[in-house]
Order: sequence, then structure tokens, then C-alpha cells
Amino acid sequence: MIIDQNFEDIRCYNDDEIKNALERLVDVKPFMKVISTVYPLLPKEVLRKRLTSFHSSYEFQKEMVYPFLQYLEANMTKGIELNGLEKLDLSKSYLYISNHRDIILDSAFLCGKFIEKEMNTVEIAIGDNLLFLPWIKELVRVNKSFIVKRDLSSRQILESSKKLSSYIAFTLKEKNQSVWIAQREGRAKDSNDRTQESLLKMFSMQGLGSFIENIKELNICPLSISYEYDPCDFLKAKEFQQKRDIPNFKKSSEDDLLNMKTGVMGYKGKVVYQITGTIHHELAEIQRSSSLRSEQIRLTAALIDRRIHANYRIYTNNKIAYDALKNESRFSDEYTEVEKSDFEKYLNHQIAKIDLEIKDEPFLRTKLLEMYANPLINNIEALAK
Repeated sequence: MIIDQNFEDIRCYNDDEIKNALERLVDVKPFMKVISTVYPLLPKEVLRKRLTSFHSSYEFQKEMVYPFLQYLEANMTKGIELNGLEKLDLSKSYLYISNHRDIILDSAFLCGKFIEKEMNTVEIAIGDNLLFLPWIKELVRVNKSFIVKRDLSSRQILESSKKLSSYIAFTLKEKNQSVWIAQREGRAKDSNDRTQESLLKMFSMQGLGSFIENIKELNICPLSISYEYDPCDFLKAKEFQQKRDIPNFKKSSEDDLLNMKTGVMGYKGKVVYQITGTIHHELAEIQRSSSLRSEQIRLTAALIDRRIHANYRIYTNNKIAYDALKNESRFSDEYTEVEKSDFEKYLNHQIAKIDLEIKDEPFLRTKLLEMYANPLINNIEALAK
């Protein structure tokens, strides 16, 4: 048994802590301003009373977060699908590893769909770089999020990784609570989704067996997320040029906040979550094929990538972007000239939003095309294997 200890600085709140945490939050003016923006028709006193009535994270999510997710689905998407539940044993907990498009909504929409199915929501891994205000840290811990520490020294990274690995294992095994985590630190700005091997090394620290034995214990279930449109695509393209042109460029907390706001309130088109099932069988094959730990880690990362890539929902704009990026007509029979023209107008509109003093428009356009073409490029490769 893994004992619940030494997790105080990273864990989410337990249900018996929720009411007190919310009572602290309602006294924070910026938090109440955000909540009043989400629920503009409710007087602040009504909001305060409602917020302080909750006694569990799930209750808070169902009564406060889920209605806002319903609003976003109705107004900022063409609909959200969750597929693949038949691949799960709902009595078990899973470690969902997914590609990462949106800072907030990747995990939020997943939890929303689980609530609709009357399933328990997941605990969510979140980087502490996003917790730049104390009340944000308080809020995410109420919302079943645990903290992944960034920007540490080499020694601190090892200690932090061991603790994080133990916490994830504790959550899965002792709490029987599923976990969501992105396959890499930060979003893949060009949508070329790849699992970081360091993440898998961290997962394996919690066990006493071999790499494969330790990984198997976590019930890993890759999850593929597909957005038809990424409202942050122009911000990501802007960042690519800034990193190209400015030595040691690093985003500010204001940049992160803008990305969060844009991602939440921007139009996303169709959104599809595809649960792909566990990787137990393939892990056994990897164990048989190689006894080298480094090779097992590489093959496991490639396996997760293949699962995610093969299960993307491919949209018309992915096909148009593929042909435009590669200067081909491979998919030209699968979209109309009107659809192609509309996507070109969309790209021009997004480029126009980029507020750089000197805009390299051909470069920015190429980066936007890569964002929409890469899921299809990877999908083709994954399905060919």
C-alpha cells in the first residue's frame, strides 16, 4: 500500500476541505469577478451562497463548472463527442494520457462528458507555471487538480518526479480515482503530438519492478483529442516567430492568461474525444521484444503516439492544410473550392490578429498550415503501421 503522505504541496483538496476552500475563495475579489462573468445574471450574494454550499469537488464541478461547459459546447463548438467508453471497465481507474491542445478545456470537456454519463471525473495534472496567482492555485485544487512543478534544479526534478509518480499511483490504486495528464509538458504548438520519454520515466518511479511492470500497474489508456479549429492558433504562430527572432524568448504569465482566455472563449468547431483502451497487450509485446530499459521506454512512447495519432478525427481543414503545405492535390476530391476558399479566408483572418511589429506572413502562414496538417500527416503514418 502507498501511504497518503508528503503530498501536501501537490495534491488536490479532499472533499472534507472543499467547503472551507470555497469560503476562502468567495472573499477573493478577482475570483468573484471571474465567477460573475461566467454567471452574469446571478447576484454576487446568490453566487456566494451557492459556492459555499458545496461539500465535494464533484458537486462543485457538476453544479458550477458543468453548466458553463454546456454553454461553451452550445455556443463555441459544433458539438463535443466522447467515444470509446465500451473499451473501459468502469469499476477500474485509468491513467488517461492525451495530446494537448487547450490549456483548460482538454481536461474540462472530458470531465463534462463524464458527468453527463454519470461517471466520476478525473484528477487533472496542471503545471505550476499556470498558477501565478494564489487564488488560481486554490481554485484548481478545488477542481480536482494536482500540481506538477516546473523550472526546478536537477536534484529537485528527481525528488519532485518521485513524489509525483507516487501521488499518481496512490490516486489510481488507493483512491481508485482516474487521472488525466498530457503526453508532454506544454502544448504541442505545431500539433505534432509526441509523448515525452521523461514522462514515462517519471511514471515508472513508483514501482519496485521493471519499467514495463511498473507502467502496467498504472492502467494507461491513451486518449485522442481532435479540435476542428484551435482558437489559439494565431497566438501559437506568433510565439513561433518570437522564438525564431528573439534569443531566449519566454512567454509571460500575461501571455498564458491570454492563451487561457482565448482558448476558452474562442470558436472550436467540432471536438472529439476518442478513448483508445489500455495498452496492456502491447506492453507485453514490448517486454518480449527488448530487455533494454531505454528501448522499452522509446517503444512505449511510440505506442502511445500511434494510438493517439490513429484515433484523430480528421476534418476537412486538415486535408486542405495538408495539400497546401505540401503543394499537392492528394485530398482535393474530398473538399470543394468553396471550402478551400473559406479556409484561406480563415487563415488570413487569424494572421491579421497577430500583433507583431514586423510580421513574417509567409512564415506565419506556414506555421498555421502545419498546425492543421500535422494531425493528418501523423494519422496517415499511424494507420499505415
